[in-house]
Amino acid sequence: MSENEQKEQPRRRQARGERRIAQLLEAAANVFCTTGYTAASTNAIAREAGVSPGTLYQFFPNKEAIAIELGERLMHEMRETYGEALAPVDPATPLEEAVGAAVDRFIAFNCDHPVFFALMHGPDLPGRITEEHDALHATLLARIEDLLGSFLPDAPPADLTRTAQVCLGVYKAGLELVLAHEGAERDAYVRELKHVLIRYLEPLVGGRPGRPAVTTTRSA
Repeated sequence: MSENEQKEQPRRRQARGERRIAQLLEAAANVFCTTGYTAASTNAIAREAGVSPGTLYQFFPNKEAIAIELGERLMHEMRETYGEALAPVDPATPLEEAVGAAVDRFIAFNCDHPVFFALMHGPDLPGRITEEHDALHATLLARIEDLLGSFLPDAPPADLTRTAQVCLGVYKAGLELVLAHEGAERDAYVRELKHVLIRYLEPLVGGRPGRPAVTTTRSA
């Protein structure tokens, strides 16, 4: 065996291992969405992945380790999503446009990864996931404050924090309704969610000196 072939073998094994991990995580996501984290089992995840439990245990010692790995990967992707969706904007940007773009980005992420909602809001989750979620919540809140600061540059920090908390709470409540529906009905709930957020924010933004009142339409 040549030296190049000897170097290629570990790389091929590593690639196969990464593919197997991805396969197991995808299976776990399906099981967690179907049964919830508490009722899920490693046997069910292995069965969903089409492998033996022994193969699963080569990569993960238990379902908690699977949930932690899956949760960390999803939270990394979510951080990238809100980094783009909640960047400060030009104050001249219409409020409706800024809110709509942010909501669309987050809704798309959650619809593409329904297990994220199941893991982040389910009972009896591993402590490490809970800690990560708390950190994610704090950072997300800070980014919402930054976005709101583009429209409310003179608002006291306490007011921005309170407004950001309300926006995040409204979004989370609306997200549950959105994920519970599909097709045209889901689209309708997304529009309603945007409408609620814009209606809440427009008196605050429109009431600032130099800011015109914002007009919205429910068909947006």
